[in-house]
Amino acid sequence: MLSPMFNTLIRDARIYDGTGIDWFKASLAIDGDAIKVLRGDTSSVEAERVIDAEGLAVCPGFIDMHAHSTMAILHEPKHDAKVRQGVTTELIGVDGNSYAPFDDPDELERWAVFNAGLDGAKPEGMAWSSVAEYLEVYDESVAVNIAYVVGNSPLRIATVGWADRAPSEAEMETQRAMLREALGDGAFGISTGLTYPPGGFAPTEEVSDLCRVVADIGGIHVCHVRYSLGDAFRDPFLEAIEISRRSGVPLHISHYASRWRVNGQFRPLLQLVDEARDEGLDVTFDAYPYSAGGSSRATVALPDWLQEDGPDALMERLADDRSRARMRAETDPRQARWRDPAGWHLTGFAETANKGYDGLNLHEIAELANKDPLDTLCDLLLEEQLRLSYVSHDANNPVTVRKMLAHSQCMVGSDGLLIGDHPSPRSYGTFPKMLGDLAREEGLMTMADAIRKMTWFPAQLLGLSDRGIIRDGAKADVVVFDPARVHAPATLAEPKLYPEGIPHVIVNGVSVIANSEHTGATPGRALKRT
Repeated sequence: MLSPMFNTLIRDARIYDGTGIDWFKASLAIDGDAIKVLRGDTSSVEAERVIDAEGLAVCPGFIDMHAHSTMAILHEPKHDAKVRQGVTTELIGVDGNSYAPFDDPDELERWAVFNAGLDGAKPEGMAWSSVAEYLEVYDESVAVNIAYVVGNSPLRIATVGWADRAPSEAEMETQRAMLREALGDGAFGISTGLTYPPGGFAPTEEVSDLCRVVADIGGIHVCHVRYSLGDAFRDPFLEAIEISRRSGVPLHISHYASRWRVNGQFRPLLQLVDEARDEGLDVTFDAYPYSAGGSSRATVALPDWLQEDGPDALMERLADDRSRARMRAETDPRQARWRDPAGWHLTGFAETANKGYDGLNLHEIAELANKDPLDTLCDLLLEEQLRLSYVSHDANNPVTVRKMLAHSQCMVGSDGLLIGDHPSPRSYGTFPKMLGDLAREEGLMTMADAIRKMTWFPAQLLGLSDRGIIRDGAKADVVVFDPARVHAPATLAEPKLYPEGIPHVIVNGVSVIANSEHTGATPGRALKRT
């Protein structure tokens, strides 16, 4: 009797199955897009391709629970920055800033301009209306799988517009209907960015109302909290938990970390999660293993009143001397970002005349331009059509963020922007850093638990029963890595360095990274909630 012919055989590996148990020795066979675990002698097993994994580890592909690859991946579908880390699935649409549904093509274009500093520019000529049409854009045309949550910003833009006001009941019913259709098209739930206009204009009850729709169909709420609320420490997260309490929706908090500089301030935040779970609420969160943060300078550093009414109005106000004078006079805590001389830098410059500024902080640029820092910021945003993003060098306390990552309910989300020459190092290093620095070197968690946080745990939250796990019949999203060498060399000074010690990445049974080189394959699929 002939041995079965497999596409790929990964022979004699240390297999971490994703559930958190320790590794076991076995071989992994791939047949089409499915896997089979083979124990014992496999010398007679035939395969088109054999990977000798003696001394290497095999685990499920990593799931990035907070990705800003939305438009960037359409420009660079090989997606080297992420797939070389072992990422095989990304959750997009986060922070309330998703790109569907948009019935009005002009509003889609305006939204893309407004958000370009976060997700990259929308490719010219691409258009869609519904979530179903939007997901087709990614299906088998990019290197990784795409899972989608629909942001509340498109729902608001379609009903309330860009205004800072509460919706009428008729407008709320339209939002609910749009949300039901998006969920029916395969979205895994809703996302909110309660710091980002226009979605951030939504009050607690409006978000709770929408989350009731999501809870009814078994979806999730992925929440970027309202950081300016109350004490700006616990209160933002208490609001998110209250929304879950009112609606019954599972809550997943994005990039959960203490921004307080005092070590130990993680305890009150983790206590919130533990108490909510003891109450019976389903609360989880993600974090990334870096102190450096970053976001879109246009939508984070500027006050809400400047951004009301959309990108056209925003650019008019940026050019207006009276608006600039008002910003100087205000005490909005976010304004400290453009006053800080060294705590962050700008990136994402597209205009040739500005390229030399990439990686410099605003005061350095202002000195070179011989301008006031605020005038420099406003002028640059106008010249770059809002495309700029920034990297903050010390967004998170490095001690407390490790405590967050070690918590049992923590998953991993890179929050990595793929814009400019000097992005945050988390864009290129989040997942190997978990394996190399935190698990192997620091012993903050076991290797098995680090893998669980990046595979089966997020897959369970999303309802992906056939991904994030190594077992017979599961989808063949697979990472082969060297547990002794895996490392993330990316730094603030050199952020675009690829990881070491991850020689093979397979997506849907197709080799994307082979012997540490990209094959050019783009087998990623648009995953849908079922």
